[in-house]
Amino acid sequence: MQEKPLITISVLVARPPDQVWASWSEPEHVVHWNAASDDWHCPHAETEFYPGGQFNYRMEARDGSFGFDFRGAFSAIEEHRLISYTLEDSRTVSIRFTPDAEGTRIEETFEAEQENPVELQRTGWQMILNRFKEYCESLA
Repeated sequence: MQEKPLITISVLVARPPDQVWASWSEPEHVVHWNAASDDWHCPHAETEFYPGGQFNYRMEARDGSFGFDFRGAFSAIEEHRLISYTLEDSRTVSIRFTPDAEGTRIEETFEAEQENPVELQRTGWQMILNRFKEYCESLA
């Protein structure tokens, strides 16, 4: 079995950990930020937010030309600190939330898939993380 490269991305969100946590974990927020670009969106998000619980984020091109379900199961959740999950294709993802003097740092590490170049995956996931930052910081 070929080892999957690990990719790590990060961002500093100028909001306290409780607000960042809610914006990341609650489906009513996920649908507002979970897309890499303006021509994509996440029209539906479902989560059973506990270890062993499932999630499904529906990802679609805004022009209706393509869509897919981004699914997995949560393996670990430590409130305001850590979310880990395994995707349908068995790749793992770990997200750490760390308080910072200027807000909350998010560091996301995921196993790369084999279909697309690593740099393309890094860029796409970073774009989603940047959209999260923008969305979360826009909230009162």
